[in-house]
Amino acid sequence: MKTNRYREAVAAGRIPLGHMVMEFGTRGIAKIIEAADLDFVVYDMEHSGFEVERLYDLIAWSKACSFAPFVRVPQGLYHFLARIMDAGALGVMIGNVETAEQARSIVNAVKYAPLGKRGVALGVAHNDYVMPDPQEYFGEINKSSVVICQIESETGVRNSEAIAAVEGVDCLWIGHYDLSQSMGIPAQFHHERFLGALTTVVAAARKHGRTLGIQPGNSEQADEWMAMGFNVISWQSDVSVYRGALQSGIERLRERSARA
Repeated sequence: MKTNRYREAVAAGRIPLGHMVMEFGTRGIAKIIEAADLDFVVYDMEHSGFEVERLYDLIAWSKACSFAPFVRVPQGLYHFLARIMDAGALGVMIGNVETAEQARSIVNAVKYAPLGKRGVALGVAHNDYVMPDPQEYFGEINKSSVVICQIESETGVRNSEAIAAVEGVDCLWIGHYDLSQSMGIPAQFHHERFLGALTTVVAAARKHGRTLGIQPGNSEQADEWMAMGFNVISWQSDVSVYRGALQSGIERLRERSARA
């Protein structure tokens, strides 16, 4: 079974660093990500056109690389979660988790018994088409797979401690745009109510030994949120990285051409 570099980073006391792919689902993207020396990638199905078959390709290409492939599914439903895990994903992200009951349902779809209720299909993509020893495999993947619950509403914030207490939940992840928008203060990331919400979620995660994830848009945000206790960082999406690099390069060229 492919090792989970995200887990290795956490075990080493290091902040796992990742990236989100939502546009450039090409055969070369996995090796490009590996060249950047990331710990994990989140392939996004919530805000993209990626379907399950495309995710099977992306995960297969990722198996040849060092990072851990995760997938953000459109909803926390069994037919998304279990199929993505059967494709070979090492973790899942689920948006707008608001209750412990939702979190328990997610864990049930991702983990095998006794921790969950995931259906069994062995010797397929997630096993590299090799039949594993079932008992050994079930234990290993239950330990290795990562469940990320996004907190994106005031209800989720209020219930964050109960969500974090669910066995099998690994990470609480703030969807900062969604959360601020749900609070009626869109993109006001220094508003006292927003900062209070972050503090609540940080405390919940720390109490139950969960990691805290977020995706800053710039270095200043990264510094600020890491100082608050966020210890899983995704560096933007592929769209943001490409657009930012292209805009920066074009601006410099325009300045040079104006002086020519």
